[in-house]
Parts: sequence; C-alpha cells; structure tokens
Amino acid sequence: MKQSVILQLKNITKTYTHRPGSAFKKHHQTIVLDNVSLTLKHGELLGLLGPSGCGKTSLLRIVAGFEPISQGTVEIAGKVVCTNCDSLAPEKRNTGMVFQDYALFPHLTVKENIAFGIQNKRKNRYGELSPQKLVSKSYIRQRVAEVLELVGLTGLESRYPHQLSGGQQQRISLARALAPQPTIILLDEPLSNLDIQVRHRLRLEIRSILKAAGTSAIFVTHDREEALAISDRVAVMRHGNIEQVGTPEEIYLNPASRFVAEFVTQANFLPATRKNQFWITEIGEVEIPENDCAKNDDYSEKALYDQGDLMLRQEDIILLPDLSSEIVVRERQFLGKEYHYCVETPSGKRLYARSNLNQAISVGTNVNLSLAISSPKIFPVSSSAAKQSLAKIS
Repeated sequence: MKQSVILQLKNITKTYTHRPGSAFKKHHQTIVLDNVSLTLKHGELLGLLGPSGCGKTSLLRIVAGFEPISQGTVEIAGKVVCTNCDSLAPEKRNTGMVFQDYALFPHLTVKENIAFGIQNKRKNRYGELSPQKLVSKSYIRQRVAEVLELVGLTGLESRYPHQLSGGQQQRISLARALAPQPTIILLDEPLSNLDIQVRHRLRLEIRSILKAAGTSAIFVTHDREEALAISDRVAVMRHGNIEQVGTPEEIYLNPASRFVAEFVTQANFLPATRKNQFWITEIGEVEIPENDCAKNDDYSEKALYDQGDLMLRQEDIILLPDLSSEIVVRERQFLGKEYHYCVETPSGKRLYARSNLNQAISVGTNVNLSLAISSPKIFPVSSSAAKQSLAKIS
C-alpha cells in the first residue's frame, strides 16, 4: 500500500537581511535555506541530519510555524499553512513539538503537563482542531493514561519534573506532544542533553513509541548514529541545501556526494588516478566500474574522469602485518568491542581503520592494506586538484 504524503515542503527559502551597522557597511543577506523541497509520508520518521548551522532546525521551526519564510510553500495534510505572504499560527497547524531542553512546566505534575496540550481542543471529522467544544475531564484522564502507558511511565502521573530523570522527562515531553494526536511530531535534537547510555536506550524507545502511535515525525540531529537508528529516511543537509535523501542503508552504503560520505560514514579518501579500468593509489590498484564513480561537490562537467578520490570506509580496511610494507601503524585505540587504528602511508597520508578483537596490531608495526569490498566508490575530481594531491605521493 502506497503511503500518502502528510507534509510537502516546496522550494523553501529563508534569508536574513542585515542592515548597515558595526558588522556590515552595506546591506548584507544571509541565506539560511536555499530552495529546499522535501516530503514526509504518513507514519514515516524522517531524520534531518547535518552539522551545526546547516539549516535543519530552521526548517523544523518553519514547519512548526515559529519562523516565516522568504519563498516557497508548506502543506500539511494537503492544506497550505505557510507561504511568503501568509502563515497559519503554530497552534492551528496540528503539530506537536518535542524540545531539546524538555520544556516541561516545573510547577505542574506529569499528568498536568500532558493534559495541558489537550485541554480546550477537540478534533473534528476532518482532523482539524476545534476550540468550540471543550474536551471532557474523563477524556483527558483517559488520554493521559494512554500516553503514559505508551511511553512506559504509568504510575508517575503525580510526580513533578524535578523528581524525574532526564530520560523520563524527555519521554514525558514526548507524551505531551502525542496527547492531542497531532498530524506531525517535530523533535529538535531531543537526546542531546542526555548521557550516552540513556541516549542509546531512548533513541530505540522513541522510534518504538512513534511507530506504535502511528505518528509521522521529523527528527533533527547532528548525530549520524541517532539519525540512522531512528529514521525511516534521512535527509542530509549542508549550507541550507539537501545533499541527499534516502533510507539509512542508502545514505551509508551509497553516499551521493563526498560531503555525505565524510559526514555520515566518516570514510577515508585516498588520491587515485585511472589506468585503463584500474585506479592507482599509493597503497595499490583497484578495479572500479565506470558506473561506480560518484558525484563530487566540486566536480564540473569539464573535468576528466581520470583523477579522483577513493573512498575507503574504516570497516572496509583490513590490516595485515608486513615487514616489507612502508605503511606504519601510528595509533591504536581499544573501544571495547573493536580496535580503532590510525596508519600512515609513505606520503604522510593518515588513514583510519576499525577491526575486531581477534588480532591486536602494535603501534609501530608495518602493515599491508587490503579491502573487504571488491569495488569501492570513487569521487572524481578535476585534473588540477588531483595533480596537487598526487604530487605529494611522488
């Protein structure tokens, strides 16, 4: 069954104009979002992933109605809620918001915090909120009990926020957002204030809770593991643009640009030059079909496909001790379930590899590198850029 589109973002542009002052002598315009188009399907969890300042939180706030736009349209459930000329108020958009700092009312109990979002609101048969009819107290009690059970915190309804742990507070924040049964839940880096163990546990719980509720959601994060673990699809953002949209597997295994490969997979890049069907690097030659050449951010149509950067994921590099090799292990870190190595090539290039605990290679050991995959990805570069990189090898 094909999923229906619940949110449609069309050509969203957001700019700020700075007037002349101490910082700028003339009018200066900052582009926060540049012609962004995106869809969210019913029941889907979409992750917005990118570094700080890429525009992901601004995009979330535009959907929520907290920020105006310079150009484009926002449609929720087939209804236009925002253009550059008009914008529906946040409380009329039927969205729920989960904030980074929980934003719970400290003077209200858990049940009062959750009930706050559903008081004086009722949905009509079209899914729109109708303030004319008050919600009964019995319905509020029933709904509070339902969402408390959904987030696994039944029995804590009489406690105050300060009596809860950080993880419990965030689950109450999620319960409050879910209580009015919104069309979309918006989560703005909800796990960033939690310690690592709680984050790992809660990211799986959040996905299970949202799936059980059947709610569509957008999840903003700069943590690639969170995005891959929680999302059905991931939109990777950079400089106000969307670099790639796809499933977590597609994003990780087949990055569309070098930026996505660096940010999501934390891959190594090794200068390479083509010789017939092979690509020659300082660690050896690799056969790569033409179709496996990927897009490079700085690549132009005039550039030749004879120079490139070979992408090597850390887990795809196999280290084997070899006294005749000029590649040396410079660092080794024990990470509990695996070792993390840094090796240095003859040109001074540093590459990073991860391996299991079956064999520990000492720092200073000469090693040979082999690949666990038959055809790694190559990102073409212009001839001039490649010559500068390859000059260091020779």
